[in-house]
Amino acid sequence: MKLLRGSLLTLLVFVSGATVMAAEMCANRLLAPYFGTSLIIWANLIGLILIYLTVGYAVGGRLADRFPRPSALYRVTTVAALCIVLIPIVSRPLLEWSVLGFANYSAGIFFGSLFSVIFLFAIPLTLLGTVSPWAVRLFVKDVSGAGSTAGRLYALSTVGSIAGTFLPVLLMIPSIGTRATIWVFGFALLATSLAGLAAELGRKALVYATSLLAAVALVLWFRGGEIRAAGEGRLLFEDESLYNFIRVTKTPDGWTHLILNEGLAVHSLYNPHRLLTGGEWDYFLLAPLFRPEGLSRPVKDVLVIGLGGGTTPREYSVVYPRARIDGVEIDGEIVRVGRRYFGMNEPQLHVTVDDGRYFLLTTHRKYDVICIDAYQQPYIPFYMTTREFFELARQHLKPGGVVAINVGRAPGDFRLVNALSNTMASVYPSVFVVDTKEYLNSLVYATTEPMTTGRYEANAQEVTNPYLREVVSWANESGNIRRAYETHPPMTDDLAPVERLIDNMIVDYALKRSKP
Repeated sequence: MKLLRGSLLTLLVFVSGATVMAAEMCANRLLAPYFGTSLIIWANLIGLILIYLTVGYAVGGRLADRFPRPSALYRVTTVAALCIVLIPIVSRPLLEWSVLGFANYSAGIFFGSLFSVIFLFAIPLTLLGTVSPWAVRLFVKDVSGAGSTAGRLYALSTVGSIAGTFLPVLLMIPSIGTRATIWVFGFALLATSLAGLAAELGRKALVYATSLLAAVALVLWFRGGEIRAAGEGRLLFEDESLYNFIRVTKTPDGWTHLILNEGLAVHSLYNPHRLLTGGEWDYFLLAPLFRPEGLSRPVKDVLVIGLGGGTTPREYSVVYPRARIDGVEIDGEIVRVGRRYFGMNEPQLHVTVDDGRYFLLTTHRKYDVICIDAYQQPYIPFYMTTREFFELARQHLKPGGVVAINVGRAPGDFRLVNALSNTMASVYPSVFVVDTKEYLNSLVYATTEPMTTGRYEANAQEVTNPYLREVVSWANESGNIRRAYETHPPMTDDLAPVERLIDNMIVDYALKRSKP
């Protein structure tokens, strides 16, 4: 019996370490559909979890001296396990309330994620922080062996943490989803705690078995339903991939939307009866007009980085039917969704599942046009905004080729647009900016050969395709077509403060909205 008790306590140390890291990995997935996956979200998450564990270590040491009994520790971990099981159930209403509550305040993403993490993970992770010091106190019988005992237990807890890091990310979340992954670790912790109570208390532990029944009942009751409400439109698809939380919705007017993670933006639009969307995808069609020869030379090779559901390739396949289109998308599940819901089956489209920059590093193909639309709203990967990246892209452009990138902005705030166009101007001889008509986006076009707005206007006047003529008219009416120049040091792989720039834009915009 003594051996069983020691084994259960050792198992508890391992399982609690695994549960802590699994909760951290899954926490990011829970927050992503509401706040995204930016560096600041990770900072909130990791920083707060470290605070919880710090408090748990201190409290655990004191409780261990006051209650040096395994049964007391098992009671604590039983409560922690129940809180872990409750996280997926409570997360949706709490996170949606957090988004609404902080949407109109400064630094809404920061404080919204901060507030949500505090309430979702504070109690269980603080309680789990008590396990290691408490277990050391229970195992140590002689101070002469205290060091080796403490080292063995903390090593065991760390091994559990390693398992709790890799199992969810590599196996469980892609296979069974975030909620089920949290529940697996929560029930593993609960089962270990109840087994320990049974070994320590005998029949008296039966009263604690009701917690297991309650947890099972809650999971069975709440296991269905959407992770996040569909918002506008009818939900057609919802799933998690290794990179994104993916939703597909359809609005009453027939448009299918691809929505990723926090849902601040639509990443692809599709309507089988219409080609143009009115959004930034349409403006990629203007890129060949920024070549000195315009459309007098056919567009034969196009690269789209950030394929999404294939809105841009679909438009290119119609407007430039002779073009071969290479589409690069890092998330293979999005590619499958694009083929299923967005008609992404054009014969001239060749899809590669890979990171866009890595694709450029490994391919030998050259293109007439490279379209970059790799947003993870509201952020754009920093390594696709730097001078080194645009130099790499230029190496894959044919003479006269054009690279075009979609850049977000706030009303009246062009800081990100200016930062990107400034960086591109450090690499390309001519850079131009066009604002979209319907959305808060601008397209930045960079050419490998000197170009002027007058030459673009002359090329635009020769357009005969009705779809392209419509986009040209939008650009002429509201695009504010302008030349961009290098006026300050460009962003580099070493220093590209894109997220800080976007955070400042969000804060300033929120402050303006909050003023009476």
